[in-house]
Amino acid sequence: MSGLGLFLIGATHHTAPLEVREKLALDPAGEAALGAELAGLGDLREFAVLSTCNRVEFYGVAAEPGAAGRVQAAFCARQQFAPADFEKFRLSLDGREAVQHLFEVSAGLDSQMLGETEIFGQVKAAYAAAQARGTTSALLNRIFQKAFQAAKHVRSHTAITVGQVSVANVAVDLAQNIFGDLAQARILVLGAGEIGEKTARAFQSRGAGTLTVSSRTGERAMDLAARLGGSALPFEQRETRLAEFDIVVCSTAAPHTVLSRAAAVAAMRRRPTRPLFFIDLALPRDVDPAVAAIDNVFCYDLDDLAGIAEKNRVARAAEITRCRTLLTERADSLWRQVEPLLAADRGPAGAPALRPTRHPA
Repeated sequence: MSGLGLFLIGATHHTAPLEVREKLALDPAGEAALGAELAGLGDLREFAVLSTCNRVEFYGVAAEPGAAGRVQAAFCARQQFAPADFEKFRLSLDGREAVQHLFEVSAGLDSQMLGETEIFGQVKAAYAAAQARGTTSALLNRIFQKAFQAAKHVRSHTAITVGQVSVANVAVDLAQNIFGDLAQARILVLGAGEIGEKTARAFQSRGAGTLTVSSRTGERAMDLAARLGGSALPFEQRETRLAEFDIVVCSTAAPHTVLSRAAAVAAMRRRPTRPLFFIDLALPRDVDPAVAAIDNVFCYDLDDLAGIAEKNRVARAAEITRCRTLLTERADSLWRQVEPLLAADRGPAGAPALRPTRHPA
């Protein structure tokens, strides 16, 4: 693991399967608490935390050797995840390689859905949160800002987003394969956030006529239902009325499953000849994985959908190479500028010349 200077540790969809990412995922409260804990580490000069469905990553600047290890220990302790097990899935990069990785993440080049644009906003949000905590300074500020510039550059100078396959579009394609015409399909959207709304609109664009929204926050469900021209369902009725729906899009932020195998079995007793299709876009997953074993029930999670989209990545191999070349040139240029600053900060014999500065959020 890294000593002094810039480091990255984390786990992504490349290194950790969905069932591991579920255990590592940070909810907003957990991320805030961990951020406050890390801010108290005297040997961590700067840091930012990026947590999404496909990755949890810590970008840091170590003032002393061992800082990255202490970040890992604090994270594993909070998630109740054995450090030795975490190391089986850990991504660990230092210096210029960490810069390259952030550039590729920001540009959507490292995403399950190649070229997707949501990650750009997620990286910006992670950076804004770090700024609000007062845990970024000269180095991370520069690196993140250059990452945003690089992402915009490749999007405007390559065809990385042309023909991109989104999670929503893959899900709708699968639904059409199962049901054919979607005009008569009854769709339940669990979760009133951005992902649920995008998927609902993707269904509407393919002719779906009946949409129902349910959320743990009833007001949000009613608001989204109104925007979609659909209806709202009380969240506590999601399982008892499951048989009424053909397609269930799940994207809540619940810390545990919200649809059980027993509920799916009961629903299929009432509709044995008509398929039931679950699209689980949540992390942790909303649907009990055992649901997939029920006859005439189809259940796809994030990793399933990404696997289907892989053919799109293969088809655009040349464009991926071009994007990576552009990002590499920019990462090299930035690293030539910041590496001397890191060396100067360490002082004689590699010792840190500066102590980390913390500002109240």
